[in-house]
Amino acid sequence: MEQKHQTPIETDSTAILPALKSLIDVVAKLRDPDGGCPWDLAQTPASLTPYIVEEAYEAVHAIRSGDRVAIVSELGDLLLQVVLQSQLASEAGDFTLADVAQSISEKLIRRHPHVFGDVRVTDIAEVRANWEEIKATEKGRTSELLSDKLSNYTEKLPPLTAAMKISNRAATVGFEWESIDGVWEKFAEELGEFKAALATEDTAHQESELGDLLFTIVNLGRWCRLDPDRGLSGTNQRFVDRIQQMERQIERPLTDYSIAELEVLWQQAKRKIAED
Repeated sequence: MEQKHQTPIETDSTAILPALKSLIDVVAKLRDPDGGCPWDLAQTPASLTPYIVEEAYEAVHAIRSGDRVAIVSELGDLLLQVVLQSQLASEAGDFTLADVAQSISEKLIRRHPHVFGDVRVTDIAEVRANWEEIKATEKGRTSELLSDKLSNYTEKLPPLTAAMKISNRAATVGFEWESIDGVWEKFAEELGEFKAALATEDTAHQESELGDLLFTIVNLGRWCRLDPDRGLSGTNQRFVDRIQQMERQIERPLTDYSIAELEVLWQQAKRKIAED
């Protein structure tokens, strides 16, 4: 049976444009020297940057939870950061929200010549290759050196994400193990070196070896087609959930319990969560 194509993006401007206009007006009012919010008026582009990162992570968490209400709320918080930064820039005469929207529209058109132009592609790999080539041209990067490409990841991404990007890109030029056995051997080697470093008093060396060990674990994840960032996020959440469950079972602070008692409570919490 032929399936009808459904456009997942709402295109009814009669609903979208008034809502965006309302948000823009609210932000402008918050920044109004005559009756605006003192906190918002005190902000600068630099002071707001931590909130961009925070709201982005919260939006990702909401999306992974599948909670529609949370997703709408967190995407709204993230959108606020874009509007607020644009408002500050507009006040300074630098650029406007219209410039931001126009810029990303033009970029998407440029980087999708297979959609908006005459370029033909056969698979996603070609799409990615074209994207990277166009991106490099836009940024004036003509160097073919791998190190230049990898430096871009270290400068702009969180360490765990950068490690995955770096290892993926390095693998595309042949900097790769022949099999996963080689990755496990590297893991054993790095684990041994980390243990040896811990026997010293050189903190810088210890952190260096810890980094090498973590990088190898990232590569293990890559070989197994697993996302280390998502894996760690899940572990963090499970740890918090178990602590929360433990605290529901007791009447005294956790500090009042021995390590043996805490272990019993921990195992009980794990079983309880697994049953729910």
